[in-house]
Amino acid sequence: MDIKQYMKEIGQRARKASRAMAKADTAAKNQALSLIAAAIRRDADALRAANQKDLEAARTSGLAPAMLDRLTLSDKAIATMAEGLEQIVALPDPIGEISNMKYRPTGIQVGQMRVPLGVIGIIYEARPNVTVDAAGLCIKSGNATILRGGSEAIHCNQALAKLVSEGLAGAGLPADAVQIVETTDRAAVGELITMPEYVDVIVPRGGKGLIERLMKESKVPMIKHLDGICHVYIDDKADPAKALDISFNAKCHRYGTCNTMETLLVARAIAPSILPALAKLYATREVELRGDDEARAILQGYAHLTAASAEDWSTEYLDAILSIRIVTGMDEAIDHINTYSSQHTDSIITEDYTRAMRFLREVDSASVMINASTRFADGFEYGLGAEIGISNDKLHARGPVGLDGLTSLKYVVFGHGEIRE
Repeated sequence: MDIKQYMKEIGQRARKASRAMAKADTAAKNQALSLIAAAIRRDADALRAANQKDLEAARTSGLAPAMLDRLTLSDKAIATMAEGLEQIVALPDPIGEISNMKYRPTGIQVGQMRVPLGVIGIIYEARPNVTVDAAGLCIKSGNATILRGGSEAIHCNQALAKLVSEGLAGAGLPADAVQIVETTDRAAVGELITMPEYVDVIVPRGGKGLIERLMKESKVPMIKHLDGICHVYIDDKADPAKALDISFNAKCHRYGTCNTMETLLVARAIAPSILPALAKLYATREVELRGDDEARAILQGYAHLTAASAEDWSTEYLDAILSIRIVTGMDEAIDHINTYSSQHTDSIITEDYTRAMRFLREVDSASVMINASTRFADGFEYGLGAEIGISNDKLHARGPVGLDGLTSLKYVVFGHGEIRE
């Protein structure tokens, strides 16, 4: 296969399809999404079978446990994919919406209209649900998309792609609005990220190594986050029951996700009472705790306790490992977070309203939470229907990226024959 020519043809078809999608009406887009959701439920058994092929190959090749977790398509995951599409159907269509209309002294009216970005290239590893989430959001937001999933999920991605094509055809929308890159050759990624004439935005969903490579090589703007070093801070005004539940869930609900807590900060005044109880919970999951000197003194006797190094504070483990630091209070907690956080998601556990609001204002992350698990930093949980990714950047989109994040604004002017003097 001539990869360069193959990707060029995909790009040309996507560009053409993007023009049709930009003018597609809401009813057609919603119909396509509903048809895809119904097909996913109908073919759940076939999707599980395809996923099993991928899992067997992944285990044979020695794929890491965190990646196997991402690759697994459970019954709940299949249901969530379909439900996510139906949530997108229920969301207002942003395309064509005009806002911020103002009269100018000259008599003209100036406002802004929301429009699609155009063609979105999505590069992702292991997660087959991204195929559906990305397709659904791009369809509703009037974009065309080129999906390049990882080779470890090839069977499942191809099965899902057929269902997406079925839904598009049933709604009378162009089949090329969602294209799956069929080759697993890595050269295809190199071509996709260097085709600004066909691709408007790249959204990478994968490990740090992949995203670092794309940041160096891409000629196309990206919506991205490099890693997820998320914190929970237990304030000395925290409710102990909430602190236990949230701190356990934020770490142990799933290890291999970017919104999993990697560092726990605990106020010195509450640490002696809360840390031993937390350690008992973490012991049930054999979580390795890497503590500073104070934390280790409190947790003497814990079976999986080691000393934290300077590197631990800036490490995304994606594993059953948690670093713990004792801090004096709010000032030290916020300083630590703003120093080591990847600006993804950080949470405070406190019953003090003033401290909670200060945490919201001063922690510079895409999602900042009060008395909630970091695991909620997700487009589905935020009511976006699904997400195409999470952005730690500050330009255009920040946090979970849903429909609005896949659109742009253009100025529109209404005149009545005015001319500029």
